[in-house]
Amino acid sequence: MPRTLRLDAVLIQAVIAGALSFSHLHDLAEAAGQDGWKAWAYPISVDLLLVAAWRRMRTHADNRAAWYWFVIALAASLGANIATAGLLDLANVPAWLRILVAGWPALAFLGGTLLAHTPTTPDPATPAAAPLAAPDPEPAPDVTVERAPEPAPELPAAPDSPAAAAPATVPAVAVPPALLDHARKVADTHHATTGARIDSATLRARLGVPAPLADAINAQLA
Repeated sequence: MPRTLRLDAVLIQAVIAGALSFSHLHDLAEAAGQDGWKAWAYPISVDLLLVAAWRRMRTHADNRAAWYWFVIALAASLGANIATAGLLDLANVPAWLRILVAGWPALAFLGGTLLAHTPTTPDPATPAAAPLAAPDPEPAPDVTVERAPEPAPELPAAPDSPAAAAPATVPAVAVPPALLDHARKVADTHHATTGARIDSATLRARLGVPAPLADAINAQLA
């Protein structure tokens, strides 16, 4: 679907101003000795510098350099408009104006290069990302440690006390008769081989029984 072209008063005014400024710059450059295609290149150079400076001012925060070159290009455009309005004899252009016109290409190139390659600074309106703050440490819980009272150690019994004189008793463990007979044969074989009485550890290893049961069998074999 074709788009309709809407006439804007500001756009029309910009076209008129640009066309008149372009024509005045051409006439001034031609009067200053820049004939042929060179006279047409001057207004293009001035307008390009104006556009470059304007774009720089709109897209960057630090626009002091852009304002500087915008004023220079605007002064060149306004100067050409005023000079060609009858205030200057275009048939007899002064030498200083010829020097300015001849030096304009180098000046415009310097301004365009600086505008294109000047480092940018961050926009102060945009806040910088704040560093992440470390979370506050959580307070340690108030824990009160109470020490439980330890039982008093038992003193060893005196040598002449009945408790010390009584031999240690082996816990009563039921020993099957068949296992007891087999253990007695193992003990006899061990005594005949080594000449010593079998102990509980050896008896446990030979029979493969738990330690309490081996102790009970060894006590009955004594």
